Amino acid sequence: MSQSSGNAYPRRRRFLKAVAGVALAMPALSLPRVGHALASYRHVKRLAFEHTHTGERVSLVYRLEDSYVPSSLRTLDYFLRDFRTGDQHPIDPQLLDILSSLSAITGSRAPFQVISAYRSPHTNATLRERGRGVARSSLHLEGRAIDIRLADVPLADLRDGAMSLQAGGVGYYPGPDFVHVDTGRVRAW
Repeated sequence: MSQSSGNAYPRRRRFLKAVAGVALAMPALSLPRVGHALASYRHVKRLAFEHTHTGERVSLVYRLEDSYVPSSLRTLDYFLRDFRTGDQHPIDPQLLDILSSLSAITGSRAPFQVISAYRSPHTNATLRERGRGVARSSLHLEGRAIDIRLADVPLADLRDGAMSLQAGGVGYYPGPDFVHVDTGRVRAW
């Protein structure tokens, strides 16, 4: 029996709320238990992270088809907060799409290890004062940048994968062991 498209929207909304509730209630869940419900979607985007400074972990579905899951975005806004101050900022969903593509092209099965994501103006100014090569108008201030690594991908390969996407800025930091990715103009350093 077919449903009219008018009936599908409330069903989809209920499903999105259910998935989001699972993601919020159990952030480390990789969602195989709700896999049967996700099977009706052709394009499901998942991400997994572990924060190197807080020890927190999260794994969730952040996008179904062309729609971002609002509660998953809120979860990631919190997870990717300024860990020094606790300040939160909306994370650019395009940054999440870059990470999803990066995970796919590197073949990684590991969560992204997060070194830094959103930075409050106070944190950014403090890091600049300490001479850490921090830009005055860093895209971290806008929730448009993240510093990451993957346990199962060599750092140079992660950099090369990010550069191959041609989707934003890519910084390579082999000494401190991370790659910077952002949604700004395409550039590399």
